[in-house]
Amino acid sequence: MKKFIKKRSGKTGMDPGSLVHIGNRNMDRTRISLIDYGDKDFSEKVIKKVEESLPFKERPTVTWLNVDGIHDIHVIEDVGKIFDIHPLILEDILNTDQRPKTEDFEKYIFIVLKMLSFDDEKKEINSEQVSIILGSNFVLSFQEKEGDVFEHVRERIRKSKGRIRKMGSDYLAYSLIDAVIDNYFLILEKVGEYIENLEDEVLKNPSPKTTEVLHEMKKEMLLLRKSVWPLRELLSGLLRSESPLISKNTNVYLRDVYDHTIQIIDTIENYRDMSAGLVDLYLSSISNRMNEVMKVLTIIATIFIPLTFVAGVYGMNFEYMPELEWWWGYYAVWILMISLGISMFFYFRKKKWL
Repeated sequence: MKKFIKKRSGKTGMDPGSLVHIGNRNMDRTRISLIDYGDKDFSEKVIKKVEESLPFKERPTVTWLNVDGIHDIHVIEDVGKIFDIHPLILEDILNTDQRPKTEDFEKYIFIVLKMLSFDDEKKEINSEQVSIILGSNFVLSFQEKEGDVFEHVRERIRKSKGRIRKMGSDYLAYSLIDAVIDNYFLILEKVGEYIENLEDEVLKNPSPKTTEVLHEMKKEMLLLRKSVWPLRELLSGLLRSESPLISKNTNVYLRDVYDHTIQIIDTIENYRDMSAGLVDLYLSSISNRMNEVMKVLTIIATIFIPLTFVAGVYGMNFEYMPELEWWWGYYAVWILMISLGISMFFYFRKKKWL
């Protein structure tokens, strides 16, 4: 439940725009990296203070400032002062329980996404909030911890691959969004394989532990749906936006990302149906196993019913029972009982009840 519930008690009674970090502290120290580039210019460095980005603010090149670790409120505050970001936006950046969304503030556009990763050992999905601010010549990105899906974007900038160095800050923002959404496909591949393995386990060897695994899987699918569904609204808002910050050329690429999002949502819905169906399949498998056990026990009991009858008849203490005087009486009863048992066994086999 920690994935779904974040404590907000620290903000109770405070003014709007008050900066309070809501979420887990995933790093000891905040890391700030800066990339500045143009068609022919490129520079990259890790800075200790946000003030070191001031000389890049007025340049015609594109500046990408990335902050790893948002628990340090002073760093977020400094970014807000230098780039003139509204306090309510800074408040949303610090709140890691935000729903994916986009907001247009004329001078910049604020975007919130969920970056996902899959833990192969624990078989669970981890979610991290990524906040992006798109300005006229800058992009600010904020992450909860170090390590992301943006390395391919950095490599394209460093090696001047593709059109990223020739485009503006809006194309950089698109590239970051695209990297996050493309990573969803990798997550879904792993989730799909996991569901297939679970299906085999449910069919062949269901156990009480399987119910726990199925319950966890349903929670993971809920997390996926919660992270991805609002993206349709987010991208639709960017496509409809008349902001001069997003050019017509970048709009074409945003439409492609929108199509990918629809495809991901459809896949998630299919997986949700499959995970819900696994619960029914598990209950059916357990019921079938119970029926098989009861059938075997019933057949065994049925075979012994006539044997019990014969033993009961000859166990009665009557004085005049002709068979008691027979020399072969004892052996005849045994032969009768064994014959009854064997004949009933083969009769059940012929009926395919065994």
